[in-house]
Amino acid sequence: MTTATPEALADAIRGAGLRLTAPRLAVMRAVGEKSHVDAGTVFDRVVTDLPDTSLQAVYGVLSALTDAGLLRRIEPAGSPARYERRVDDNHHHIVCTRCGAIADVDCVVGHAPCMIPGETSGFSVHTAEVTFWGLCSACQIAVAAQENEVADTP
Repeated sequence: MTTATPEALADAIRGAGLRLTAPRLAVMRAVGEKSHVDAGTVFDRVVTDLPDTSLQAVYGVLSALTDAGLLRRIEPAGSPARYERRVDDNHHHIVCTRCGAIADVDCVVGHAPCMIPGETSGFSVHTAEVTFWGLCSACQIAVAAQENEVADTP
């Protein structure tokens, strides 16, 4: 979760060369309340403050804020696109294969892009996206409890 004052969010929007609007400010606030949120969750939060907002408008704002570098869009396999305000580094993500929870993983080694490919095919690499997959602690406990139930069944 990334907390920021409304003034800091407004300054960030203006600083990115965008006009400050209520939907942009509301989307920035909503994405900061809980990281790795999908557009539907953002819409649910924004519409409480701006009831005339449409889901399509939220998609448009998310796109504009992502293009301006204020949001980062990630797309874990089998999941809708997620958005976060942590854009100032090249961190990675870990996704629970059971419940879909997502957490940040700091850059594993060195400075961005964190990983240097053996062959770039002529590309100039500036970012590496790594997604780790596993079980979150809550799902590990749930799986262990289910295994114990099965083991205790005569």
